Order: sequence, then structure tokens, then C-alpha cells
Amino acid sequence: MTAIGMIGCGAMGAGMVKNLLAANYTVYVSDPMCKAQKELESLGAHFVSSTKAFAADVRAVFLSLPTLKLLVDSLSGKDGLFAHLSSDTFVFDVGTSDTDTAKNLQQEASAYGVHFLDCPVSGGPAGAQAGTLTVMVGGKKEAYEAALPYLKVIGEEIRYIGSSGAGQTVKLCNNMIVAGMISLLSETMVVAEGQGVEASTLFSVLEASSGHSRAMEVFGENLKDESFDNVLFSLAHMAKDLELYMKLSNQSTTPQPVSSIVSQLYRLALQQKKASLDSTAVYSLIANEVRR
Repeated sequence: MTAIGMIGCGAMGAGMVKNLLAANYTVYVSDPMCKAQKELESLGAHFVSSTKAFAADVRAVFLSLPTLKLLVDSLSGKDGLFAHLSSDTFVFDVGTSDTDTAKNLQQEASAYGVHFLDCPVSGGPAGAQAGTLTVMVGGKKEAYEAALPYLKVIGEEIRYIGSSGAGQTVKLCNNMIVAGMISLLSETMVVAEGQGVEASTLFSVLEASSGHSRAMEVFGENLKDESFDNVLFSLAHMAKDLELYMKLSNQSTTPQPVSSIVSQLYRLALQQKKASLDSTAVYSLIANEVRR
């Protein structure tokens, strides 16, 4: 069977591993903190202490890592994975990083004869479990076309965006829009509640109106119930992505007044120790400011 590596096995990575196993791939996993290790081992996954243990055997590697440093350290340099992979291996970064990092990693991978694609995903843990993620791909088109069989295992909507970094550009734009929607929903909830309209009533009308959005479908229950411990996408990760978007926007002369405010709201939420909560915890910051 064809072997695949997975570096990083949190809520997103674990779902991808299950689908890769179900598709009859041999899967090697590198993540000493993986909470799903026992379950995945029972399904046939092989956990390793070092990525070098599988480097020579795999045809593709997925990375689902929370920080740029972990991503670069895992791949780059003489001790990084690129230097130990066989020629023509595919490397997919399914996390969210910046465009410059994607371009630099693609260039380094090419020097080793390895195909690197930035492949950020949308759909959350539920989409990862179901194999229905939206995958935004940046890199060489020939590599994308050859890699499609692997990507179709984890995603339902696979979109080739353009050259290296293009996938990350679209993902960062997407996450800024989602954070903006969460912030606007939070503000309007507070106003509606102040006028005696319950959040459940507001949302039921929005669902049948032009104010409806995919962000509301995904995050609406957490907002309505103020269940911020139910982490669909952590506030820390959202704040990181918003900072990356703002960095990207600095390459343009287009004013970013709304995005700047949204980014600052999430930065304030981090300051208030909400990093480990769901992204919707920004509601409590907004509500507390209004209720003062």
C-alpha cells in the first residue's frame, strides 16, 4: 500500500488520518501530543517519534501545525524533512501560514525535487472527520494535478487557486471575513437583547433572511448558547490568522478600516486570556463593553 505521513494530529489532523486509513493508505503519524493516538492506532495508524522514520517510504506528507515556526522547523534546513524525502514526494501544508513562507518552502522543496503545495483547508473538525473539507491549493499546477488523488481523500471541494502562496491568500481572506461576521453577529445580538429580542429569535429570522451566512451556520450555536468552551476554531488560531491577513494587506495600498478593527478586537480578547476558547468568545468582550 502507498504510505503517507501526517505531521501534527490535532482535531483536524486526526480526522484526515481516519480518512486516509479508510482509503487504504498506510499512514505514519508524528505528534507526541496527539489525543487520538490510541483510537488511530486501533484503526491502523503507525505513530513514530521522528519524521525521519518514514521519510524514505512515503509518497506524500500532510502537515497540520499551529505555528509558522513548527512548520518551517519541520521542513527546512539540513535536519528538515525536505532533505530526507525521496524525489517527487508531495508535501501538503494544510494549516494556515503566510504567503512568503509558502513561497520560500516551495522554492526549497524544488531544490530537493520535492513538490510543495500550500493547501489550507476550511470546514473545521467536522469537515475533517467527514472528508468534506474545502481545500485551497497554491503551487505548480502540474504538481496540483498529480496530487489530486491524495487531496480528494480529505476534501470535497478542491480548488486550484494559482501559484505558490495563492492558497494561503484565499484562506486568510476567508478567515478575516469569518471573524468579521462573528464580530458583527456579536454586536447585533447585544443590541437585539437590549431591546428584548432573544438571540434564538434573532438567529431564526436571520437564517431565513439575507443576513444568513455560512459563518452563522458553523458558529451560531456557540454564540447563541455562549458555549465558548466548545472549541470549533480557537480564538488564538483566529487571532494569529488575522495578524497574518493584516501583514498581507500591508503589501497593498487599499485601506483596511474594518479589518483593522476586527483584528484589534481579537487582540483584545487574547489580552483578556480567551486564547484557548472558541473564536466566538469575542462576543463576551463586545457584550461586556456594551453592558458597562
